[in-house]
Order: sequence, then structure tokens, then C-alpha cells
Amino acid sequence: MAKKKNKHEKEPNHERWLVSYADFITLLFAVFVTLYAMGQSDKKKVEEVVRSMRESFGFTTTSSAPRPAVIDSTDLRIIPSISPDLTNKGRSQGGSTRGKARAEEKDFRAIKAAMEAYLIKQGAQEKVSVGITRRGLVVSLKEAGFFDSGSAIVKESAYPLLTKVTETLSGYSNALRVEGHTDNVPISSPLFPSNWELSTARATNIVHFLLKSYDFEPGLVSAAGFGEFRPIAANATAEGRAKNRRVDIVLLSGEGEKAEPEKMPQGGEPAATTAP
Repeated sequence: MAKKKNKHEKEPNHERWLVSYADFITLLFAVFVTLYAMGQSDKKKVEEVVRSMRESFGFTTTSSAPRPAVIDSTDLRIIPSISPDLTNKGRSQGGSTRGKARAEEKDFRAIKAAMEAYLIKQGAQEKVSVGITRRGLVVSLKEAGFFDSGSAIVKESAYPLLTKVTETLSGYSNALRVEGHTDNVPISSPLFPSNWELSTARATNIVHFLLKSYDFEPGLVSAAGFGEFRPIAANATAEGRAKNRRVDIVLLSGEGEKAEPEKMPQGGEPAATTAP
């Protein structure tokens, strides 16, 4: 007996592959979403590390968002050894070196590195330069950043930068010498008949600021004016003359202090010297 054939035999489905394809697309989408999420998380971590490293070297970006405290840094306190104790800030009389460290060559290098980082951070490289010589650490204040032409009065806008420089140097017991310099362009005014008076007045005004603002011992601070006779560049060009118009604050080394006059001891009699 012949089998009965189904009148309505089911036709084969030629679109079954779409189910597998849809599953594959869904899984692929999930993979990319996961990778994207992981990438965003890593990006944030990298940004935090980069930001903290920049801050530790004296670079910061202005932002209202709180900064991650991965590495702590504050202005010139990048190198802990140069952070002075400011508990006596503001004393202008009877300054003392008690409790202050004496800066040696390695300290000069540390101070120089920290100051330069701060100057880069503030964009003030054209106003202040720092160097080390046999005499000690030399901080040069350029006229353009601190004085008007032909004036010995410190600009009001220069006080924040001068304060930072002074704050750093105040933590050490070394003698301090402030030296005024000019270019070779003659000056003649009721206040300053020549460059001698101008250079000396500028150095003296910086000394007054040092003594009034921080606890420097007056007997270890001196001022000198050299006029145009100690140039560091040729006066033949405007750029060279601008470099020569400066006030140098010198944190003296042991060798530099030997050239300073001996301090009069208590009682008014000069110290006895022994012939070699």
C-alpha cells in the first residue's frame, strides 16, 4: 500500500543563518562596549598620573576640579631641603641665624633647580635668572621685571615674585650680598646724578625689603652699587644692555664670605688676628 503524501509538506527555511548572525553581532557589540569602557577607565588613570607628575615638577593647569593628591607639591617646596622655617616671618629687628642651616654647594644646586622650576611655572624666566659661581648662588633680578627705567622703586607687581625668592633664601644662615648694576647709558636726574647712585639705590631698596619681610640678620646683609662697570654682556646691543640692568642677590659661599669685612665682635674691638 503506498504511503500517503502530506499535502502541505513544510518548506525549508533559507533564513536560519540570520539567527546566528544576529547572535554574533550582539556578542561583538558587547565586546566593543567592554573595550571602550576599559579604555575610558585607563585614560582617566593616565591623566591623573600625568597631572600629578606635572604638579610635582612645578607645572599646574588652572581648573576648578579638585586635583588628585598623588604627589604633593607646593610652589618652591618641590625639594624639601630648601623649605625654610617661616615662623619668624616679618621680624625686621634683631634677626638671628639660630636654627638655620648653612647652605653648601649641594644646597645651591637644589635651590637653583627649585627656583628654575618655579620660574617656568610662573612664566618668569625673563625676569629672574639663577646661577652658581665661586662666590655662591646668584639670583639676578632683571630691571624690566622689578624697576621702571631710571627708577629705584620696586614695582608693586614684582612683590609676589620677589617674596618667593626672599622666602627661599631666608632659610639659610649664609651672608647675603645685594649688588646693583646698570648699563652704560648715562643718567642724570635730581635723584640719580649718575649710574652709581641708581645702582646703589636699587640694591639698598632690595635690602630694605629683605630685612622688613623676613628674619635676616642685618649684620650678614650688605648692599653695593657697581654702576655700569660690572657688565655680564656687551652694551653694544639693546639685548646686552637689558641683561646688564639687574640687581644680583648673592647667597655667599664660604669662599665668598672670606672677601667680606670681618664682623665687629661685641664690645667694639676688632677681632685679634694671628700672623701666619
